Amino acid sequence: MSDERGGEVPPGPAHQAEPELVLRLAVVLLVAASGAVETISFTALDHVFAGVMTSNLALLGMAAGRGQDTGVTAAVLALVGFGVGAAVVAWPTRRSTGVVAHWSARVMLCLVGEAVLLAAIAGVWAAVGGAPAGTTRHVLQFGAALAMGVQAAAMVAAGRAAAPTTYLTGTLATYIVKGLGTTRSRRWVPARLGALVAGAAACMALLRAAPAWAAVLPVALVVCAIVMACLPLVRLRPGGVRPTA
Repeated sequence: MSDERGGEVPPGPAHQAEPELVLRLAVVLLVAASGAVETISFTALDHVFAGVMTSNLALLGMAAGRGQDTGVTAAVLALVGFGVGAAVVAWPTRRSTGVVAHWSARVMLCLVGEAVLLAAIAGVWAAVGGAPAGTTRHVLQFGAALAMGVQAAAMVAAGRAAAPTTYLTGTLATYIVKGLGTTRSRRWVPARLGALVAGAAACMALLRAAPAWAAVLPVALVVCAIVMACLPLVRLRPGGVRPTA
C-alpha cells in the first residue's frame, strides 16, 4: 500500500499479496476516527490539531509571534502528546516485520490501547458535559494528541498492510502527481479522504446536537476498525483459511 509519506511502496519478493479488503476498510475507519478527533481538538479544545503536527508547528510559531501564552501551551501539549504516543508504540514494535495479509498482534494491542485512551477521554468529556475548561481542557488536548500519535505509529509499524490515517497531505499529493487510480492501493485514496471529511462532519454534527456524547464517536470508529482488522487473524488460526489477496 502506501508508506507514511503517502508514497507507494514497491512489493518485496516475500510479500506479493495485496492487503485484504477488511484491512483497507479498517484503515478507512481509522481515518474517520482521526477526523472526529481533529474536530474535537480544533473546535472544542485548544484550537490545535491532535494529529497534524506540521500545522501545530506553524500554530506554535504564530502564537509565539503574537505573544499568546495560551496558544503556545496548546501547541506544545499537542506536539508532546503526539510524540509520546508515537514513542510508546515505537518501543514494542521496533522489531516487528510488516505482514501484508494482516496486522501483527503488537500493532493490534497498540490500537486497543488507543481505544481505551479514547474511551477515557470520552468519559471525562461526558462528565463535564462536553465543555471542558482549564486543566481538564489541557489534559484532554494532551490525551487526544497521545491517541493520534499511537494510531499514526501503529500504522507505520503495520507496514504495507496499512496506510497513513492521521495526516493525508502526502497521500493526496502522491495521488495527484502519480496518477488517479493507477494501482489497487491508490483506488482507496478517495475513500480515505472521504472518510476524513465524513468523520469530521459527523463529529461536528454531534457537537452541535449532543455535545456531551461527541467524544464517543472516535471510540466507536476505532473499535470497529479493530474488529475488522481481527478477521484475517482469526482465519490464520490453526485449521482456519489463510487470507487471500
